[in-house]
Amino acid sequence: MEKFIKNLTKKAGEKLFNYFKKEAGLTSLRGTSKEIITKYDKLIDGFIVQEIKRHYPEHSLLTEESGLIRRKSEFMWIIDSLDGSGNFASKNPLFSVCIAFLVKEEIVLGAIYAPALQEFYFAKKGEGAFLNERKISVSRVKELKKSYLVYCEGHEKKRRKFAQILTKIYPKVTEIRKIGSAGIESAWIAAGRADAYFTTQIDPWDVAAGVLLVKEAGGKISTFKGKEWQIKRDNLLFSNGRVHSQLLKYLKKI
Repeated sequence: MEKFIKNLTKKAGEKLFNYFKKEAGLTSLRGTSKEIITKYDKLIDGFIVQEIKRHYPEHSLLTEESGLIRRKSEFMWIIDSLDGSGNFASKNPLFSVCIAFLVKEEIVLGAIYAPALQEFYFAKKGEGAFLNERKISVSRVKELKKSYLVYCEGHEKKRRKFAQILTKIYPKVTEIRKIGSAGIESAWIAAGRADAYFTTQIDPWDVAAGVLLVKEAGGKISTFKGKEWQIKRDNLLFSNGRVHSQLLKYLKKI
């Protein structure tokens, strides 16, 4: 199973990257909606779903493009074929393929591949998190005022509301940046490139692989209310664990 998910994620990423390099008209696919979808989201989703069905036809699947394909099985795949569609359509290399494998709703394998960056992140429950086969861990920053954050709005429709969140948090930290791919944003927490990542109304396919990656790298994930992640749309905070409670103090009020 480990070899299968690694190979599948890499193959999907390489296919996506080939389209990214060759397609001259990508910018025409851009939109202002958070639900922007390029034709490549669906193409890669179809490839991934077909491969899983071919090898594991009894497994359930949950993908951004195909929705829920329910089987009578304790095994489930959660897939985002193109995380960062807006970046992809803008010829921005910060996009990724995200695949997670769950047993009884517990994530046991997670893979995130950013092909344009040539960065492959992988985590296996109980065995750590890795970037290009090298073990990674979260940062050791303890003070919120020294922390570096990344964020995204997820499916939050009210931009004014999200602006209020930024207004509360920004003065308390060193810097906040937006990457545009939840997969990469969560992976960067695992790799220690940022100290926390917060997002609102995010879908499970955007973050499932990243949830395991951050946990296995020694970090922490919770809702803004401090509860465990579940397979549903929610407000989430990923962190190195050291600044988590400090940030929740502000996010709990949202």
